[in-house]
Amino acid sequence: MTAPEKRDGELEQAVRTRIDRRARWEQEGERAIGRNIAMIGAIGWLIVTPTLLGLFAGRWLDRHFGMNLFWTLSLLFIGLAAGCAMGWNKVNHE
Repeated sequence: MTAPEKRDGELEQAVRTRIDRRARWEQEGERAIGRNIAMIGAIGWLIVTPTLLGLFAGRWLDRHFGMNLFWTLSLLFIGLAAGCAMGWNKVNHE
């Protein structure tokens, strides 16, 4: 498969997805505002929880091994990245 053929296939898939979403929206209508607010809250917790777990685990490891912020910053970043990935997946699933 050549590059233009691959792009055409991706474009067709994107158009089909858009048409399906539009048809579902016309059938089901807008989501309730309460449901949207609940999803925002859930995404917030999906991001905050792994970030805080990484922070606390990193602080514990730094104190245990006598290091200065190495594990804290490393696990904080890993927790944040994991939380953002989970939030992204949640948004795409909805």
